[in-house]
Amino acid sequence: MSDDRVTETTTTTATPHTTTVIERRSGGGGLIIGLLVLMAVVVGAFFLFTNSSETRKDNAIAGAAKDVGDAAKDVGDAAKKAVE
Repeated sequence: MSDDRVTETTTTTATPHTTTVIERRSGGGGLIIGLLVLMAVVVGAFFLFTNSSETRKDNAIAGAAKDVGDAAKDVGDAAKKAVE
């Protein structure tokens, strides 16, 4: 869907001169492509932040499990010293 606009200008001087200007306007295909690219960026950002959140949660659980393991070791060491 192309919309052409033709403008012709003729000047009368010692040598006649005609200038033709043709302007072409597209039907909006660029706008549709731009919206598709924007949607792809938004979907990519959503998945990036979702996976990042899961990773943080997994790291927090692993850290808490390590702390519990360290505390259990400390209790075991204290019990061992109490028996001695």
